[in-house]
Amino acid sequence: RGIEKKMEGAVGNSFTSSISLFHLQGCDPLAQTQRSKLQHRRARINQQINKEMRMRTGAENLFRATTNNKVKETVALELSFVNSNLQLLKEELEELNSSMDVYQTDSEAVNVPMIPLGLKETKEVDVTVAIKDFICEHYGEDSFLYDKEIKELMELRQAMRTPSRNQAGLELLMEYYNQLYYLDQRFFSAQKNLGVHFHWYDSLTGVPSCQRALAFEKGSVLFNIGALYTQIGARQDRSATAGIDRAIDAFQRAAGAFNYLKENFSNAPSLDMSSPSLCMLVRLMLAQVQECVFERITLTTQDTHFTSQLRLAQEAARVSDVYLLVQQTMTQPLMKDYVPFSWVSMVQVKSEHFRALSHYYAAVALCDHMLLAGGEEEEEEAEKAFLQCHASVPAGPQLSQVLQDPEKRRKLGKAHLRRAVIRHEEAMRVHSLCKILRKMDILQDVLSVTHKRSLDKYSELDREDDFDEIAEAPEIQSHTHQKPDVIPPNFSTVKVTDIFQRLGPLSVFCARARWGPMRVICLNKREGGLGLTLRGDSPVLVAGVVPGGWAEEAGLREGDYIVAVDGKDCKWAKHGEVVHMLKSCSDRGVEISQVERRAVMLSLCSDKENTRHRLLSGAKGQSSASLLNWNRKKKREGSTITKRLGSAFSLSFGSIRDTEAMY
Repeated sequence: RGIEKKMEGAVGNSFTSSISLFHLQGCDPLAQTQRSKLQHRRARINQQINKEMRMRTGAENLFRATTNNKVKETVALELSFVNSNLQLLKEELEELNSSMDVYQTDSEAVNVPMIPLGLKETKEVDVTVAIKDFICEHYGEDSFLYDKEIKELMELRQAMRTPSRNQAGLELLMEYYNQLYYLDQRFFSAQKNLGVHFHWYDSLTGVPSCQRALAFEKGSVLFNIGALYTQIGARQDRSATAGIDRAIDAFQRAAGAFNYLKENFSNAPSLDMSSPSLCMLVRLMLAQVQECVFERITLTTQDTHFTSQLRLAQEAARVSDVYLLVQQTMTQPLMKDYVPFSWVSMVQVKSEHFRALSHYYAAVALCDHMLLAGGEEEEEEAEKAFLQCHASVPAGPQLSQVLQDPEKRRKLGKAHLRRAVIRHEEAMRVHSLCKILRKMDILQDVLSVTHKRSLDKYSELDREDDFDEIAEAPEIQSHTHQKPDVIPPNFSTVKVTDIFQRLGPLSVFCARARWGPMRVICLNKREGGLGLTLRGDSPVLVAGVVPGGWAEEAGLREGDYIVAVDGKDCKWAKHGEVVHMLKSCSDRGVEISQVERRAVMLSLCSDKENTRHRLLSGAKGQSSASLLNWNRKKKREGSTITKRLGSAFSLSFGSIRDTEAMY
């Protein structure tokens, strides 16, 4: 019920990665940068929205419960004030979330701004008490021995809240996301819930959501990975091909993160992670990739050949088409009142703008290249490209005849320019209707420059004796030479070490296993051996005891795990190491700490998940796999029962005979 506290101070060191020796940190939320100020204001508004919504809920409950008319009138008046405040706060938050200029590049190059996505905010979560209680009750160990690990986990989550807008920030989010896999296996079981609540705010509306499922935490972190990729893509300097390529890669990875979230989660508690919203975000990212492809072709097209200009026209038409599809997705019933108006306006402006550019480049190809250089083969190629460029056949002479007649080419080019000017003016009209877009000077400059260029070209082609009515130019057939790819997140790029690995191998010491209390027994060293059979590694299993032997008399039973010898932890010890410790004991005997695994709940994993885990498994004891087990959409057909040993899937100890021996 508490309101989210303001983030104070710099975040601490988060973790030590298995692939690096330095500590990753989040950004200082108090640093005076535009982005940090924006995040700070967003967090403050999220708190106020949360408070107003609680007040509204209480007032609505009182209104329904009371029978006093005066009380009802007072509550109704209060509700109207609360709803007004909520509307103002949501409009303020929408303006913040629409602050696209904050995330743009500092380059002086004039490019159409991209649409980035703000990060989801989250409240602080203290899991110290819950984890300590679970360690004591489930694992039977002294929880104070794990204060360092718990502190490391808390610092990692705190740093994750404010990732830097670069590769280090992505690695930080990936590190925490991968660490959640181990946290799930260690402390979250079907029989008992830790009672930890994860609070996250909607990225666009600020509406809070709260769940106890760890999968909600995973999904929210994965969403922020995609959102951070959008910010990285938007900040790239697209005046050079290297920056464009980086932007393309970032937007494709953002699309992959959102698509992965859409395919693996359902019934999301917040609207920004719902299937329609994620579908819209995937299409938006792919549209921005297509826009970057057009910008790169524009930069790399040095020649002014006829076919080169037609290619630019088709690429621009392709960008217009994909933005039109995004606009249609944004205007669906569920998304219509959710997506910021500035986003819808920006998408519509881009659709009109690039449609105008497609007609402009078609006109340039027709009017500035009267004579086709080259032989007959090149002329045939140019004619074929010209015929394929138009989506429909225009009225009047055939296109093949138009290409050979300079006057007809001029008139058709003039018709294309007329459509280009109309589209430019429509883009400027939509732009003028949005207050947020009007503040973006760079967008205004781009629209004005391209509009003036088309007008100048039209005036250049216009003649005083043009009394014939201009024919309607056909639309340009969209086509691209590089289709966008949806790049799914690669969790193996950041390999992690289980923070709580001292609890023992995950295959045995997990939340889904049920244990008896730890017992300490003393075996005296006598003739005839210890009277037991050991099997396996990490930890060593008591495969059998000799009837009437010293082990049976001491209380060892078949199926027990040896976790310590003479007080020395051996959960991770090899078979030979444990045997050496047992044989090198003094005459007074040896103390063996052992636990009994009463029942093991094996998880059902689909073949697809098993394959991904095998690919993601690193060195022994390490893994970056992260199961998304929150309302899986697909039925787990053809699943197989597996057990996880260390970092690789393996058979149970019962099938391992090569390390079994009697002592």
